[in-house]
Amino acid sequence: MAMHALFALSLVLAPQQPAERPFAPAPAQAVHLADGIKIGEVTDRSAIVWVRLTATAERNAAGRAWPEGADALPADADLGEMVDAVRGAAGEVRLTWWMDQQGAPRESSPWVKVDPARDFTHQFQLDGTLAPGQRYGVLVEGRAGEEAAPQCRMEGALRTAPAAGAAAPGRFTVVTGQSYLRRDDPARGHRIYGHMLTLDPDFFVHTGDVVYHDKPGPFAKSPELARYKWNRIYAMPLQRDFHAQVPSWFMTDDHDVLKNDCWPGQRYGDLSWDEGLAIYREQTPAGPKPYRRVRWGKDLEVWFVEGREFRSPNRMEDGPEKSIWGAEQKAWFKETFAASDATFRVLVSSTPIVGPDRSSKKDNHANAAFRHEGDELRAFLASQPDAYVVCGDRHWQYVSEDAATGLREYSCGPTTDKHAGGFSQKNRSDAHRYLKVCGGFLEVSLEYEGGEPTLAFRHHAVDGSLNHEDRRTVTEGR
Repeated sequence: MAMHALFALSLVLAPQQPAERPFAPAPAQAVHLADGIKIGEVTDRSAIVWVRLTATAERNAAGRAWPEGADALPADADLGEMVDAVRGAAGEVRLTWWMDQQGAPRESSPWVKVDPARDFTHQFQLDGTLAPGQRYGVLVEGRAGEEAAPQCRMEGALRTAPAAGAAAPGRFTVVTGQSYLRRDDPARGHRIYGHMLTLDPDFFVHTGDVVYHDKPGPFAKSPELARYKWNRIYAMPLQRDFHAQVPSWFMTDDHDVLKNDCWPGQRYGDLSWDEGLAIYREQTPAGPKPYRRVRWGKDLEVWFVEGREFRSPNRMEDGPEKSIWGAEQKAWFKETFAASDATFRVLVSSTPIVGPDRSSKKDNHANAAFRHEGDELRAFLASQPDAYVVCGDRHWQYVSEDAATGLREYSCGPTTDKHAGGFSQKNRSDAHRYLKVCGGFLEVSLEYEGGEPTLAFRHHAVDGSLNHEDRRTVTEGR
């Protein structure tokens, strides 16, 4: 039977595309994969593989520096000339995948053209084609045109989720706040990626602030400069190596959609809300819905909610109509969360639900600006046995327990120590079970002790060392 009859490969569509044309590619004699590949949204039977063709094998590390305070390309410059730029290239890509077992057959997609209107990217969706609980190899190849032989290639790997009835261990890592300017390895990127890789996680969650449009070097006040920042960060070797080997779930937050504390309908210079959101979806392996969940065997299910796309304005008066999640998403979450028979259930939110946060912040559920919906969500989650919250956005690590409900929240902290701040150890409250103003990452690990499931939350420092561990067992009598 023909391959296309067995496998559904399709482009994952984004919302309305930015009107501004991306900078033109150089006439390419060969194409490359300077931004690597990103494997995403892996379930028990499906996955997405993202790829972008580039005109060079590496970023332009020796390029022209940005003028101080720049929010537009210098008039006498081409974007590809700027430091760490990664020029796109027209061409074709092909995906091959196989189960990691001796003698397993290989399946390949047709060659497909990358899309110049989407920054020379393509997303392959393997929908219902994979088997649960298996390791797969993937190979992405690129070429300049139909007559050319493959000119670049990158291999990667993924593990599919175990079947819902299988008692199988699982591990994922969580980060937030990935600033290019505050990276701790200037040549290679962010050190935590190498340390996370040594844990061999089954998947990875980026809770948002993947790039910072509204930070200098340059300020990304146009679609062209927003794409430049995405291309730059994922041409860093540590990020590139990690994402070829660990499937990811990406979540939006304010800085990588538009600007600090933003909501729908706003602008950042010439960058509109719709353009910022479309570029986010263009640059990440993204399925059709922005709120998603993944079941990891019998004992774990994880929800990833969307905290920007459906929110009310932060300055709106609080009350029943004011929402971060929106009515449709909230109804989906409550219904699916309550119906799940997973032993442990984890909500991942881009912003805090428990906190405590700084009193000046007005864009999350932990503070007064969205208190009504925050109280509603905390009460609902606390009524569900063995339910926990993991959050990003805050630039410090913590474990906190809500005094009113007993709900626990785990903040992963930012990617580097340079990025840590905004809170003080002196502000430790009765809610904190752990607090450290530092960078690093959070590890969530489903483990079995004497056949019984345990969920371990481990905060790691930027060098991979363990800062804190909190082990949770099953609620008695569940």
